[in-house]
Amino acid sequence: MGRYLIRRGLISIVTLIAISVIIYGIIYLAPGDPLGQLATNPNVPPEVRERIRDQWGLNDPFYIQYWKWAQAYFLNFDWGNSLTARVPVKDYVLDRLPVTLWISGSAFVLGILVAVPVGVLSAIKQYSWFDNVATTFAFIGFSIPTFFSGLVLIIIFSVKLDWLPFVYSSQDNFWDTLKQSIMPITVLGLFTSAQLTRFVRASMLETINQDYVRTARAKGLRERSVIVLHAMRNAMIPVVTIIALQLPAVVGGAVITEQIFRIPGIGRALIDGILAKDVPVVMAITFGVSILVVVFNIIADILYAVLDPRIKYD
Repeated sequence: MGRYLIRRGLISIVTLIAISVIIYGIIYLAPGDPLGQLATNPNVPPEVRERIRDQWGLNDPFYIQYWKWAQAYFLNFDWGNSLTARVPVKDYVLDRLPVTLWISGSAFVLGILVAVPVGVLSAIKQYSWFDNVATTFAFIGFSIPTFFSGLVLIIIFSVKLDWLPFVYSSQDNFWDTLKQSIMPITVLGLFTSAQLTRFVRASMLETINQDYVRTARAKGLRERSVIVLHAMRNAMIPVVTIIALQLPAVVGGAVITEQIFRIPGIGRALIDGILAKDVPVVMAITFGVSILVVVFNIIADILYAVLDPRIKYD
């Protein structure tokens, strides 16, 4: 296991460096100008704009800009300053992180708590009315995009019934925060549960027909013990991969949902940074999520060995 982790760690470092070059190159080639507002301001002379561009290094070629960013990020752990917000990127991003973790994290936990029992029961009661209803709702929830379901909830519960606010704002009162979080958490939670339910059901259907499950039943074990201790343990192995790959999205934020409900989270900051070509903000968010994806892939591999003792890493 130790040699495997060292080998994966070295491969991950090379992978992350390549990812950072690709992301920075895409942002560098993308249209837009972080000083676009100054260009439309008649009170700012062109020579002043050029002086600012030189000071910020915006006129430097790609490899020099990337090297300055990489040196600050990897060696000094400095994320730079936002070109539009005029504040350190670390403060700008971390101030939005609690909101994103609250909304996306709660929705992710809700999705898992719904998907696992529903998927397992659907597989056990295959072709029953419960399985048909659960599968239908799973396909509907997975097929409907979040921007549509979010707008539907806003029309019903905010416009028609006037029960819930549709614009998220920072509140000191926990009840007010909870009320304005219900709709975005519901939208994201239903989409996550619909996606995971299909994987859990398919994995359980493949597992419960295995010989070792029939052997456990033949030994006289209770059905609950057969399902939980024998079938579910192996059925969760592919599901762990899906969950591990989706966890970084919790930190990265829900871009579409945060835009619809005007949530001041990481996803909305990413969109604002892309539109303004705010390279330090976009790199901090996208590359941070890339690091989490690589890390959680390694964690998923480790969990494979925990869930299935037959899996060994040399």
